[in-house]
Parts: sequence; structure tokens; C-alpha cells
Amino acid sequence: MNFKWHYEPPTLDQQKAAKELAEKIGMSPILAQLLIQRGIKTESAAKRFFRPMLNELIDPFLMNDMDVAVDRLNDAMGRKERIMVYGDYDVDGCTAVALVYKFLLQFYSNIEYYIPDRYEEGYGISYKGIDYAKEAGVKLIIVLDCGIKAIEEIAYAKENGIDFIICDHHVPDEEMPPAVAILNPKRRDSTYPFKHLCGCGVGFKFMQAFAKNNGIPFSRLIPLLDFCAVSISADIVPVTGENRILAFHGLKQLNQSPSVGLKSIIEICGLSGREITMSDIVFKIGPRINASGRMQNGREAVDLLVEKDMQRALTAAYHVNEYNEQRKDVDKQMTEEANQIIEKLESQKHHASIVLYDENWKKGVVGIVASRMTELYYRPTVVLTRTDQFASGSARSVAGFDIYDAIKSCRDLLENFGGHTYAVGLTMKVENVDEFRKRFQAYVSNHILPEQKEATLDIDAEIDFKDITKKLQNDLKKLAPHGPCNPKPLLCTRNVYDYGTSKVVGRNQEHIKLELVDSKSSNVMNGIAFGQSAAARYIKSKRSFDIVYTIEDNIYKRNEVQLQIEDIKPSEE
Repeated sequence: MNFKWHYEPPTLDQQKAAKELAEKIGMSPILAQLLIQRGIKTESAAKRFFRPMLNELIDPFLMNDMDVAVDRLNDAMGRKERIMVYGDYDVDGCTAVALVYKFLLQFYSNIEYYIPDRYEEGYGISYKGIDYAKEAGVKLIIVLDCGIKAIEEIAYAKENGIDFIICDHHVPDEEMPPAVAILNPKRRDSTYPFKHLCGCGVGFKFMQAFAKNNGIPFSRLIPLLDFCAVSISADIVPVTGENRILAFHGLKQLNQSPSVGLKSIIEICGLSGREITMSDIVFKIGPRINASGRMQNGREAVDLLVEKDMQRALTAAYHVNEYNEQRKDVDKQMTEEANQIIEKLESQKHHASIVLYDENWKKGVVGIVASRMTELYYRPTVVLTRTDQFASGSARSVAGFDIYDAIKSCRDLLENFGGHTYAVGLTMKVENVDEFRKRFQAYVSNHILPEQKEATLDIDAEIDFKDITKKLQNDLKKLAPHGPCNPKPLLCTRNVYDYGTSKVVGRNQEHIKLELVDSKSSNVMNGIAFGQSAAARYIKSKRSFDIVYTIEDNIYKRNEVQLQIEDIKPSEE
């Protein structure tokens, strides 16, 4: 991908403010500059940012319908009604179900959980799930990470004597389902101060309110925070405000005392014995939890997450790992086929968006393929496959472009859809695919801005290799956890050279392992540039080049820094 580099040097006033803040907090001016860019300008604000406190979590009863939800749950327990915890089959849904089920099971035994089958029931609340609940004598369903658009299904449940409490974070329509309570910070009438909770986060707030109402110490919720960290990372929600607090303490829990299920996944991922980061969750833990719902049934993932016996958990984790290996094979094949379609269709090359349909693709993997196409071609992308007479799939977007609004503009062609700014699931009749492609592509062409058509690297600071010290490395770690709205700092160094030992590596010789020096110091810096072997010839030519990178720990050499290089350009550019 050809990145556009964007950097705005700090003004003299910003440099002065950074120097003053650095002196007050005892950290490097570079870190102080990064804090100011994030809107953190005072010593007290910096201390709060570095040490998010659980007592700063928002009062859960500020969320619309929370008092009604807690009352209904209390009534269900008081009347010994059977309760079902129902959730989506992705990471957010599975962790949400595990969190709510595990917490309530400590106080109430007449409870079970249910994850719909992606292939038999589709996304969200299904009639099959409601019929099962009716047969099982369920009177209350707590639904997590879905349900906000299930108007007909919840009405059907109500006719059959089943109440719903919805805990969702997806964008609702004007008409909402006839649930007893709807907990969703994105409601149009929402009074809740933070809008960006994930589904698991909404479930956590519900349990926080239940605990508060029933005199249960907050400390009983802390062991469940590892689920929040996993869902926040995997669902790619902003790591600011309340999400930062939950992620910070969730990572602490994940590293110090993870649940048995997550501990078993950590072990099979090869992450045991080192500090787990948000990046580890995104690339290693999350995909394994997701693989169960993509390849078989998400219930297996929840079974694993709530398991108490380590030996049984390890056995289940190996099964989930096998699903992930199968998913990788299918993912690779579908991605290659998608690329071939785009190469053959000239129209796809020149449009501002991509819409692909293949009736033989696996439904559980289309979202990953949509993400890959978006990254590769940097255009809003929809990938669809066939289920019976319907085409269903996933849409992914580029930075700044609201793909939910684009899909919504075609709603008359759709059976259903749901999601948020950057990711949407959708279903339509097969005969509507061609018209949908025309309408969607026309909407994107008319609404996408020129700057949204280019992949941009927003550089936080330009530094020299002499600035990269152990102190800077430790200071930068204080900005974690990272994610949307608090990304890992992107740094730039100009006029660097190959030390003479850089080489192409990887199974297919696709990466470059670098040893670099710059023009202002004799420091030799190690780096890795994934998927950038095309730049190797220039690097070995002894000419200077510029790099954009993040600073990482070298997991193979303790106490050593490694640069993860995002892009390389000849210095003369």
C-alpha cells in the first residue's frame, strides 16, 4: 500500500508547553508532546491518564432503562424464573455472555446461555432460539451485543411470555423492539455520558448496576475485567474514557490472574510468560475465540471461557486453535479469489468502493476478507456470499467514511442490516445484489472525500535515533493501552542508512529484517518491516531513506528495542 505521510511539527508555543509539562511529570519532552496532542495538557490530567481508576467509572444508573433492567432481573430471581443469557457469536458477544453468565451464576443457579448458530440461525435473535427458550421454560432473556433491531422477534417472544433486556451498542433504528429495557449508549435519547462501549462493556455496566443495587461489593466484578479487555481490543472501539479504564484494568487482570478459559488460550498462543498487550489480543487471542463461531458454533467459545477446570479448558482451547487453523486456510483461499475477481473486473479497479459476491464463499469468513480488501485497495468494501435465497455478508470501511450510512441508503433493497461506522453486517435477496452494487457504489462516489481515498500515516513526532533511549521506551509504555483514538505513537526518522546487514526474511521472503543507522548518531537500531521486501533493493543501495515506525520491545532479546517499520521512502522524496 502506498501511504501518504502527514506530519504537523509542533509550534513554538506547543514546544514550550511540552517542555514545561515534561519537567512537571518527570518524563521526556517527546512524551509530553504526545500527551498534548491527545489533549492532555496539565500535570493532573497526565496523572489521571497514566493511572485510570476504577472509581472513575460512570454511574451505571445514568444509562437509560438501567433501573428497569435491574428491577426486572431482581424480580426474575425473586420468582425463581429461568433466565437465558443470549449473545452474538463473535468475540464481543461471546465474552459478554461469559461475563454476565459467570457473574450471575455466583448468586443464582436457574440460568443458562445460548449462542445462535451462524449458519442455521444467522445473526442476532432467532425464532429458533426463542422457541428453544419457550420449551426450556425461560421467562427472561438478557441479550448481549445484538437485539437492537429484532423488533418482530422480540414481539414474538413477548407473545410467548418471554421478556427481553437488550444490552447492545449497535446503532438503533427510530423504532426500537418491545423489550422490557434497552441498554444502549447509542440510543437517540441516551443520557449516558460515554457512547462507545462495546457489547461486553454494556453487559458489564448492567452487572455493575445489579451489584450496586444488591449490596454486592464491586470487588466481585474485578475478576471479570479480563473479558472486557478482550472485547474492547477485538471489537476495535475507541480506547478513551470508560473504555480506557476497563481496558487498563482488564489487561492487568489478564496478565496477573486470567480466567481459566483465557489462560488456556494464552498458553496455546505461546503468550505465557510475557506481558500481554492489546495487540496480542487483536492478533492472537481474539481470532481464536472468533474462529469457533466462524467455522462451527460460537457456543464452544463460551463453553471454554466459562470453564473452571484447566485440563478441560486446554483440551477445548486446542479445538478452538484447530478451528483457527482451518479459518486461516479458508481465509487465504477466499482472499486470493477476491483479488482475482478485482483484477478481472476493470470496473472494480476504478470505482470508489468494492462489492464482491460469490455464492461458494464461507459465510463466517467474509468479514475478514472484507477487511483484507479494504486494507489492500483502501476502499469501502462489501463481501457477500449465498445462504439459501439470500446474499449476506459484511462491509468494512476506511478511516473517516461512515459505511453504516452508505448501507442505510440502500435499506429498501435489504432484508436486514446492522453495525456501526466502520463495520456492518447485511442481508438481501440474491436478485438485489446487482442493484445494491450500483446504488452502494454511487453513494460512496458521491460522499467519499478525496482525503478518504488515500491511506495516511499520521506521524506523531520526528526524532533521531539518539532520542531512542530506555527512558523514552518506558515513557511511551505509559500511553498504553492502545487502540482507536489512542493509537501507538507513530514516529519518523529521516536520512537513515542500512548498516550493511539488513536482509530479506520470511517463508516467502516478504519481510525485511533491518539494522539501521542515521546521520546524527552511531546508534545501530534493529527493525522489522513486514510485507515490504520490495524496498530491499533500494535499502541495500547505500542511499538514505526515511522511515515511519513504532517502538516495540524485542520479544526475543530482553531489554532491547525493535522498530516496527510501517513505511519506507527514499529521502529525496
